[in-house]
Amino acid sequence: MSSAEVLQGGLDLLAVALLALGIKGLSKIRSARAANRLAASAMGLAVVGLLINAHPTAVTWIWIAGGTAVGGVLGALTARLVPMTAMPETVALFNGCGGLSSLLVALGVMLAAKGEGLTPSLLVLISVGLSVVVGAITCTGSVVAMGKLQGWLTTPGWMMRRWRHGCNIALATGVLMAAVLTVVGSSDALWPLVIGASLLGIGLTLPIGGADMPVVISLLNSYSGVAAAAAGFVVGQRLLIVAGAMVGAAGLILTQVMCAGMNRSLTAVLFGGALGVASAGSKENSEYTNITSCSAEECALTLEAAERVVVVPGYGLAVAQAQHTLREVARLLEKHGVAVTYAIHPVAGRMPGHMNVLLAEADVPYEQLKEMDVINSEFPATDVVLVLGANDVVNPQAKTDPDSPLYGMPVLDVQEARTVFVVKRSMGAGYSGIKNDLFERPNTSMLFGDAKQVLSNVLGELKVLGVGQ
Repeated sequence: MSSAEVLQGGLDLLAVALLALGIKGLSKIRSARAANRLAASAMGLAVVGLLINAHPTAVTWIWIAGGTAVGGVLGALTARLVPMTAMPETVALFNGCGGLSSLLVALGVMLAAKGEGLTPSLLVLISVGLSVVVGAITCTGSVVAMGKLQGWLTTPGWMMRRWRHGCNIALATGVLMAAVLTVVGSSDALWPLVIGASLLGIGLTLPIGGADMPVVISLLNSYSGVAAAAAGFVVGQRLLIVAGAMVGAAGLILTQVMCAGMNRSLTAVLFGGALGVASAGSKENSEYTNITSCSAEECALTLEAAERVVVVPGYGLAVAQAQHTLREVARLLEKHGVAVTYAIHPVAGRMPGHMNVLLAEADVPYEQLKEMDVINSEFPATDVVLVLGANDVVNPQAKTDPDSPLYGMPVLDVQEARTVFVVKRSMGAGYSGIKNDLFERPNTSMLFGDAKQVLSNVLGELKVLGVGQ
């Protein structure tokens, strides 16, 4: 073993350790930023180790430098310019890029072997088949998920019919046959395999509704890890195998957590279609007849007299970019002696951890963020709950109406608090399309308008009252 191989092996081991620590650190908000840097450093070390042992030519160095520069600039621009509301779409796109990368690696190896008249080993052929299938499904599925989140795509009516399953089964059968032919050495089946798997990714993702997108994003993240691990076998890179396996496992665990948070099985998400369709029968009872609205002044007066306030952030808070105004309101209340905490539902927003990142951007203290299982027991002792752009995650139907599609989904028990203020633009339903009984509760008052504007008005009223001065 040469000294270059020994050095690469050492750097790979260090990279694996840093990557493991990085993934572990991402489980907590306090350590997430440092963990992200650790994971990035791990990938940097892996690249250095590969280049030390690969001995690139001058032409190869130009391609490496050019690709690094283009990718670095695109990554920096994305991090700076993409708004928080578009972060789920960005994550979906990144998942797709991971799948596409694995697909291209497998195609490159197969085409290079064909050009040189070589036959790859059985292990490489199996890995190529897996990398192409999972990579193509991840790529097209992620693009569809991004398009649906962005509002560019909607589910066609015919995609909600049961016979779509027959189409997907036929596609999956064709993909399996092409994969077998690829493994036995038939290069002619490679392109049909790519096309079939790409269409299957579209067919599996397009019928899924927006309410299930957090689960889909987590699952696609897992797929991208599996594709990367398969690509690692294709090119013989141990670190890529380990890293891909870790990402795949982490994504699958997160998918299970998301399914539990929504009381939805993975089978129902993938094959049951949009949650909103399941609730179509409830539209006849969707009219509200007993709504109480209030002004920012009334809300401020109630907040001033409170001892304990819980904030429930939702996607509407992200859309309004109101997290910084919310933090100003919370600071005034804290100076006034009010205890302020934030109730985080695991599927609030459009992706796992969306609300955590949103609040961290506004420098909300980590210890004030409380998960649903912790905060639910505290609502009966809470004076005021401020619901900002959340809907399905605070719907009491999930516990009171066995006929509701939400029934059984764990929700935040905000109705147990003494007073609830709900900030919404309108009486529109959430992703599920289901009426929210919370809005007609006698202890609930609605504040209609953009969350940032409403909070600015409340902030002004608190200052007039001398709160926190």
